[in-house]
Amino acid sequence: MELNDTSAIVSGGASGLGEATARLLAERGVRGDYASAHDLDLYRRVIEINLVGTFNCIRLAATKMSLNEPDEDGARGAIVNTSSVAAEDGQIGQAAYSSSKGGVVGLTLPVARDLAVVGVRVNTILPGLIDTPIYGAGEGSEAFKGKLAQDVLFPHRLGYATEFASLAVELLTNSYMNAQSIRIDAGIRMQPK
Repeated sequence: MELNDTSAIVSGGASGLGEATARLLAERGVRGDYASAHDLDLYRRVIEINLVGTFNCIRLAATKMSLNEPDEDGARGAIVNTSSVAAEDGQIGQAAYSSSKGGVVGLTLPVARDLAVVGVRVNTILPGLIDTPIYGAGEGSEAFKGKLAQDVLFPHRLGYATEFASLAVELLTNSYMNAQSIRIDAGIRMQPK
């Protein structure tokens, strides 16, 4: 790749490794033009809703649960978060969504460890293509859902909300399930686009 007249950003460029890299790139004709960069506020909004919002719900629910009388195992409650297969299979254009959902997966184990002291379990579900009202209704909607289902391994259909609910109830009632992130997706692996 020819570097002259290209642009680059070097994080940590004030000293050490970053500084040496920034100086060498500048010598090779690289400049730092980023006027066409993605809108950072849009990215922040998705992170705020999906990741910070999830953590906020966890902290409030766990605070209330910690006041419950413990059962014979010392359990006071259970939390089930919703992520997405996009946490692992992010598609083109999903950088914000995918990283926000990946963050939910990433907080599952440490928060489960933090809340173990008060007897609260934490698990996360990563749903794939589930048939919900988000896809709309009518002939066009059904055709679109049929196209989506082509990439599903088996069964060749979108999931049912009741299948998701069944897994959520299992994670709540099975007292030995803790700190897990579980896909429910019929084996789909999302393609880049």
